[in-house]
Amino acid sequence: MAAHTLPPFVNVDGVINFRDFGGFPTSKSGVTVKSGVLFRSGEITRVTETGKEALRTLGVRKIFDFRTDGEIKDYNTATRLIDGVEIVRAPIIGGDWSDAAALTARLKEFETRELETFVVVYGEILTGAGSAYELVLTHLRDRPGEGCLLHCTAGKDRTGIFACLLLMMLGVSDEDIAKEYALTTIGLEPALPMIAARLAKSQVFRDNQQGVINMGSSKAENMLAAIAMIRTKYGGAEGWIKTATTLKDEDIERIRQNLLVTDA
Repeated sequence: MAAHTLPPFVNVDGVINFRDFGGFPTSKSGVTVKSGVLFRSGEITRVTETGKEALRTLGVRKIFDFRTDGEIKDYNTATRLIDGVEIVRAPIIGGDWSDAAALTARLKEFETRELETFVVVYGEILTGAGSAYELVLTHLRDRPGEGCLLHCTAGKDRTGIFACLLLMMLGVSDEDIAKEYALTTIGLEPALPMIAARLAKSQVFRDNQQGVINMGSSKAENMLAAIAMIRTKYGGAEGWIKTATTLKDEDIERIRQNLLVTDA
């Protein structure tokens, strides 16, 4: 059986890199992250009718889309409507990717300084993600029984940084957060031909193939470096949340109560 079909991956036909946030142990003995309420994935543009039914069966009633309008237009990937599921646009722009020169420079950085460049990019995402991430956090605070899905294009960076912040806040170990991030390598494997064909249309991507490969990686050490950056710059996930959103300590505690379960 292919790795991308095994837990925590969930088969939702037509959706790439779909998996459950739950099941991770925390720093409190016997307490784990609740399963079946929060999911992550890549774009859902190609979801089939079977996949839509799978989403409803999983209890997903809201989808948060972190992609920009430009991505959706460039890749012709407008999200299809799904009966019974609300789709919330929450675009995040991480850094300047606006023109060929900026993109070329960033790809050169990925080619020569991969880990350091991921830290920079993830810092840029954190700078611009406050309002988008707050929408998801508020949902998790106020509607714990209503399953939701969050995604970007690949389900790796903007989605991955949210996962990092949330799991840090819930007390999951750095090592488990990094392993969860690295699962994207497995989750994207079936989509690699499609991703390669999409990128091949761009001269910048064709001219900077090693940078593209490095940018598309999801190595555990890159997430560990991002976690260290979050602690150094913000004092941890809670510090970022209280800096970049309107949520306070009591909101964070309510989210913990909603998403943590004690083992039987």
